Amino acid sequence: MNPNWTQSWRDVCQRIRAAEQACGRPSGAVRLLAVSKTFPAQAVSELAESVGQRDFGENYVQEGVDKILALASTPIGPQLVWHCIGPLQSNKTRLVAEHFHWVHSVDRIRIAQRLSDQRPVHLSPLQVCLQVNIDGGATKSGVAPESALELALAVSAMPRLQLRGLMTIPDPLEDLAAQLQVHRSASALFLKLERELSLPHWDTLSMGMSADLEAAIQAGTNMVRVGAAIFGQRPRGGDPFPVQSLQ
Repeated sequence: MNPNWTQSWRDVCQRIRAAEQACGRPSGAVRLLAVSKTFPAQAVSELAESVGQRDFGENYVQEGVDKILALASTPIGPQLVWHCIGPLQSNKTRLVAEHFHWVHSVDRIRIAQRLSDQRPVHLSPLQVCLQVNIDGGATKSGVAPESALELALAVSAMPRLQLRGLMTIPDPLEDLAAQLQVHRSASALFLKLERELSLPHWDTLSMGMSADLEAAIQAGTNMVRVGAAIFGQRPRGGDPFPVQSLQ
């Protein structure tokens, strides 16, 4: 076991608990999604076994599927919850529908429809967050805030999907006040849609990463996606470690 992963995970959890306490939120209000992209299946299994982390996020679909399959027959494998958090193209929807539990990056009706059509009937519905381009970044994925309700209504009617909430990836900001402003706009949209949709499972605001999780927690997120602060820097060039079977 790489001891730095364990200690880094504990440090992140301490940051989350401290941020919850600082703004008067209950301890445990925020769920930690460990972003394991470009790190090996062994890193996932060791972190899961040593500290009980269960939620893992993958940006690259094929890499994520390789890890899911590598861990499927291990004792820890069935306990893991896999989240697809990267941009999703049409040619990857079947893999996501067949292997992941969650997808956070739905921003088009066409993608949602493919996921619903391709979700195997023996699996529970795929849990979905809509990605919203909350700060209007010109090069980023995400539905425009003013179009989020239309997309949410369409997705909520799809039989093999369960709409859970929103996900945002705002441009990096160093100033806490600026971070709070953009995160609060996402939280306000989340609450607005909650009132208008009245869905029983609308409960997830996936917002905040390594650099801005405190601001996101203060603004109301209940799921933070943390990679670098747990696993460290990515391999040079972003190339993943080789995925090997752990059978």
